[in-house]
Amino acid sequence: MALWGGRFKGEASVQFKKFNDSLPVDYRMAVQDIVGSIAWAGAIHSVGVLTADEHTRLVAALNELKASVEENPKQILLSDAEDIHSWVEGKLIEATGDLGKKLHTGRSRNDQVATDLKLWCKETGGELLLALVNLQQAMMDLAEREKDTVLPGYTHLQRAQPVTFGHWCLAYVEMFNRDIGRLKDALYRADTSPLGSGALAGTAYPIDRDLLAQNLGFRCATLNSLDAVSDRDHVIEFLSTASISMMHMSRFAEDLIFYNSGEAGFVEMSDLVSSGSSLMPQKKNPDACELIRGKAGRVMGSLTGMMVTMKALPLAYNKDMQEDKEGLFDALDTWLEVMEMAVLVADGLKVNRSRTLAAAQQGYSNATELADYLVAKDIPFREAHHIVGEAVLAAIDAGHALEDFTLAQLQEFSDKIENDVYQYLSIESCLDKREAIGGTSRVQVQKAIDNMQSGENDTLSAQVIGAPGKVQIQHALKQVKQRLNAQRAAALSVRRARMSDVDKIHQLVAYWADKGEILPRSRDNIIHDIQNFVVAEIDGQVVGSASLYIYQTGLAEIRSIVVDEAFHGQGQGQAMVQYLLEFAHEIELQQIIVLTYVPDYFSKLGFASIEKSSLADNIIEDSEQSPHKNPEDEIAMEYIVDRSSK
Repeated sequence: MALWGGRFKGEASVQFKKFNDSLPVDYRMAVQDIVGSIAWAGAIHSVGVLTADEHTRLVAALNELKASVEENPKQILLSDAEDIHSWVEGKLIEATGDLGKKLHTGRSRNDQVATDLKLWCKETGGELLLALVNLQQAMMDLAEREKDTVLPGYTHLQRAQPVTFGHWCLAYVEMFNRDIGRLKDALYRADTSPLGSGALAGTAYPIDRDLLAQNLGFRCATLNSLDAVSDRDHVIEFLSTASISMMHMSRFAEDLIFYNSGEAGFVEMSDLVSSGSSLMPQKKNPDACELIRGKAGRVMGSLTGMMVTMKALPLAYNKDMQEDKEGLFDALDTWLEVMEMAVLVADGLKVNRSRTLAAAQQGYSNATELADYLVAKDIPFREAHHIVGEAVLAAIDAGHALEDFTLAQLQEFSDKIENDVYQYLSIESCLDKREAIGGTSRVQVQKAIDNMQSGENDTLSAQVIGAPGKVQIQHALKQVKQRLNAQRAAALSVRRARMSDVDKIHQLVAYWADKGEILPRSRDNIIHDIQNFVVAEIDGQVVGSASLYIYQTGLAEIRSIVVDEAFHGQGQGQAMVQYLLEFAHEIELQQIIVLTYVPDYFSKLGFASIEKSSLADNIIEDSEQSPHKNPEDEIAMEYIVDRSSK
């Protein structure tokens, strides 16, 4: 069924219909189209277009259709409908008769498709965000396993200076973290509702578009109808984010392809992500990484195609925009599949530590250390650089390493060289003997490890993120863990609270206060303190809340952590705490405390027990005892915020 036949005397050709129809692509937005239709039914009911009975019947039919589609989405492809909008409307008319024809009142396919696509992007964006966090976690796990493994670092694909394999892993954690930031930015800008913009000039019905947007889970309505129906910036931003991330994936894959080669032999891919040769039985090919590298071009091609499609379109809607979905769907499917495959690659990677160490010991990667040694002997660096260059040339001619020269031979290049030079030329020295900015001394390595294990804050204020040595890897791991926890919290839909959340927060707090688990808070108190609350959402429903009460510069308390009983065990409480800890880091707090009857819960989140008597009197006074609990069971705990990356 076409939605536009009245104007025409004849039917479109079969060839044109096949060329014009978009159902084989946009059927994936069926659920979003139905959700948007349910919201639109409520909007036109509110302005008198539908009676209460008509609204009830339409919503019931739409919900029934939604359940059917969720069970079997491929059923849509059996239809000859033009697009997903006409398919949904046709099914609605089948179910409700002429009543189904009333739903499109005041609405255009232009604002309908724009709304559907934004809803799809929001839902898919959440899946992609979680996949990025999982990939970061896989690289963090690999960094933990290989934090002490020596690896030759490269520039120009020439051995440069030794690093650790953990440091290499954390380089990609940083790249993926920027991808997360870009994706979150894209999701924020996509979070506006075009519904009610009509074909281009808005709807003639006095619909509250902000309320309509809120009912659909958008943060607000779009402000210009011309822009709303012709905007595809969100498509381009998602494709751009995917393309940049796929570039990172491709670099990750290329590194491993090289490391996996017979010439390097640094790693071995798991059998789960490798294939063999049909001719050569000895081959084990890194096909997963090669496909990751290859698929990057496919995603980037979708971005280029969309940019070219949009570059010269006049306002408002043009049928060219129908080309937005096929490339977007394919690109985001590919990105998601690649991230999941990269996790599998990282999880199964075996590192040949003896081979990486041997390679790091070759290539004169300790030449810089020798230059630094000479600088310490009062030789200007440029002169030291020249001296070491001559020594390297002689070592190459002799076919051995710098440390294989005798002392007498080294002194031919400079009489400043003494017996102590050899301790500077070892790989361990290259990694560890950096005690100034970026330093990696063994004492500091052990201190960092001990602090991580005890949950205490390290005191590496003199260290700078970026040095490749072991202590810096330990330190970076701690910081990245803190950030990764916050990213996971965001992926679980934890956000800052809004005024519209006040009643739900008050309801949750009152429920658990009545049970004696937390202290009660008045609605006015929550309103006054709303800027310090966060909430957790599941499917757009607020299911939990927590707050950060700031006492003074550097000190705050986490309070009122509550989760709806029906949603326990899904990680929302932990996610809210982790979100607040990252927020505390951002605003430069130093110490976060809790007063709790469940210390084991908080110890898993990095809190350590402290004496309650060590807290200021005003903190104890503010935290009156629960009448349902034994005061002696309440434990004071603290979390020291790592601020060294600020």
